[in-house]
Amino acid sequence: MKTLMRAAAVGALILAGSAGASTAALAQTAPAADAAFRATTLNLSARGEVRQAPDMATITLGVQTEAPTAGEAMKANAAQMTRVIASLKKSGIAAKDIQTSGLSLNPQYVYQENLPPKLTGYQASNQVTIVVRDLSKLGQVVDATVASGATNVGGISFGIDNSQAAEDAARLEAVKALQAKANLYANALGYRVARLVTFNESGGYAPQPPVMMASFAKARDESSPVEGGELSVTINVSATFELVK
Repeated sequence: MKTLMRAAAVGALILAGSAGASTAALAQTAPAADAAFRATTLNLSARGEVRQAPDMATITLGVQTEAPTAGEAMKANAAQMTRVIASLKKSGIAAKDIQTSGLSLNPQYVYQENLPPKLTGYQASNQVTIVVRDLSKLGQVVDATVASGATNVGGISFGIDNSQAAEDAARLEAVKALQAKANLYANALGYRVARLVTFNESGGYAPQPPVMMASFAKARDESSPVEGGELSVTINVSATFELVK
C-alpha cells in the first residue's frame, strides 16, 4: 500500500511539472504572437511599365492549290511552296526561322439538293511560320513571297528577342512606385515604414497576339508598309510593410 501511494505521489509531481512546463512554453510564445497581431501593417501593390520598339516579327504564310486528283494537288502545292521558301531565303530569312506550321489535303465537293455530294477535286494547303529579324525588310519579305506564289498571309505579331533588360527596367519602376506609395500612406497616417514584411511579383513580357493581314494579289513596285509601333513590358509587385509611430 505504501509503495502504491509513493508511486502515485511521484506521478502527480511529474504531471505537475509537465503542466508547469507547458504553461511556461505558452507564456513564452503568447507575447510573440500577440505582438505580431498588434503590428500595424500596410498592404500595397504597384506597377512598372516600359515601352520598347520590337526587334522581330512573326508571320504566317500559306499556299493553297487545287487539282482534279490528290497527287496533282500535292505536287502543285509542293512546287509552289518550294519557290516561296527559296524566296524567303533569298530575302535573308535564315533556315532556322522558317518552320512548317500546317499541311493538309482535303477533298472538294459540290452539294446539290436531293443529290449525293459530287467530288470535284482536291485542295492542298501548306503553311509556314517565319521570323523576320530585320524589320526594315519586313514589307519586302512579304511582297517577295506573294510574288513567288504565296496565296495568303495569315497573321503577324511583333516581339522582343531578349526582354530581360526591359523587364529589369520595369521592375525598378515598380519598386520605386511601391516605395513612394508606402511612404505616402505612412506619412498621411502619422507613421513611418519600419520594414518590408512580404514581397511578390507578377507579370512580365508576353508576346503580342497575331494580327490578321490581308492577302496580296500580286507583288507591288513598292514594299507593303508595316509599322511595328511599341510593345509594353509590365511588372506588377505587391508587398506588406510594417508601420511604426
